[in-house]
Amino acid sequence: MSEQIIADAGPGQSAEPAHRAGGIGQAAGKAAVTVSKAIGRYRWTICGLLFFSTTINYMDRQVLGLLKSTLMGDMGWTESDFGDIVAAFSLAYAFGYIGCGRLMDKIGIRIGLPAAVAGWSFFACVHAFMGSVFGFKMARAGLGLTEGGNFPASIKAVSEWFPAKERALATGIFNAGSNVGAVVAPVLVPILLVAYGWQAAFLVTGGIGFFWVIAWLLIYRKPEEHPKLTAEELAYIRSDPVLPQENIPWIKLLSYRGTWANIVGTCFSAPVWWFYLNWVPGFLNKQYGVNLFGAMLPLIIIYTMADFGSVGGGWFSSHLIKRGVKPLRARKLTFLVCGLCVLPVFFASTVSSMWVAVLLIGIAASAHQGYSANVYTIVSDTMPRNAVGSVVGIGGFCAYFVGMFVSMGVGRLLDATGGNYQVLFGIASVLYLVGLAIMHFILPKTGSGMTPAGIEV
Repeated sequence: MSEQIIADAGPGQSAEPAHRAGGIGQAAGKAAVTVSKAIGRYRWTICGLLFFSTTINYMDRQVLGLLKSTLMGDMGWTESDFGDIVAAFSLAYAFGYIGCGRLMDKIGIRIGLPAAVAGWSFFACVHAFMGSVFGFKMARAGLGLTEGGNFPASIKAVSEWFPAKERALATGIFNAGSNVGAVVAPVLVPILLVAYGWQAAFLVTGGIGFFWVIAWLLIYRKPEEHPKLTAEELAYIRSDPVLPQENIPWIKLLSYRGTWANIVGTCFSAPVWWFYLNWVPGFLNKQYGVNLFGAMLPLIIIYTMADFGSVGGGWFSSHLIKRGVKPLRARKLTFLVCGLCVLPVFFASTVSSMWVAVLLIGIAASAHQGYSANVYTIVSDTMPRNAVGSVVGIGGFCAYFVGMFVSMGVGRLLDATGGNYQVLFGIASVLYLVGLAIMHFILPKTGSGMTPAGIEV
């Protein structure tokens, strides 16, 4: 039997009553009216909150990579030790991703996301009190377990607050927070390191998340319950046709193409991004002799470029859809462009100029973020809203479980080759196109609906 799940990841408009403050009342109950033009902008306030949670998320996780040379020198770590510490994060993040994805679907993101942010902020601070490889593994595991809630919750929020035509752009915008965090951290961490020591870098960056928690709890509500959302904007948000919601068991989610496309897309891209975050500062130090202050500007350039890629990749596929290209074809075209842009990073470790290497890595990081934004958007395009968190969680679990072995392998390869990065950049350059080739055969060639994975399209 062919059982289709239609794109939107939003609830059936006529199925949900509007119970909201602010005098909207019965007018909000007419949200099923098709609205072709955007009315109101409050949904972008929610996107802004997601942007800042993602900024904090990546700032906290990048501190370790920035302090790599300092900590390796102070504590006598090898590259393998550092790789194992990163692997502890990846393993915990995998379980956090899948567990938090299901949790967000169960309890909702108004409580679930701030709980995750408070949790990872606590564990980020805990790093300051660790003094051994084992201690850092435990701190990274706690950080990974709780940071796993950010992206499932954010994708779920986008599916609740945006119509299909805007989701890739909204995802690209909040996903750009990862690069802002990666830009802020190289500026803030060296200052804290010199002024107060490496412990302060973990304490200060970790403490920022607690302020975000307060803001989220004050501002966030579901669209139907939000007093500041107009009936017209709610109608626009709910303008996509959907089937009635159903509770889908995890085992059944594995029968859908959208689930497997997300698994493949994340498994072939996320480990590369982790390589950039954790090893590029060390690469610049090893290859070009720059210290943490010297790496500040190169890292800012790389992650600023990545910011443009995140928003640009989301805008590009959304633009194609508005021009009449079917959603999945628009996503695939964006994947292709991004995958081709990554290829030159193959030469990053062979060039004599640090700035050429920075440019190549920056282009690859930019393309990664455009690719990643559309991988996430496939889920909200093709699965019901009450399954989005679970599907993103499954994909993240698989990617970061793979990432654990990748991190361990990177450390051991660098120890074995005396710090030669050429093989690593070579592998990173081709994985995106390999992932696209596999996704192309998983996803339908046209259209936006999804069928079970075992059914011919």
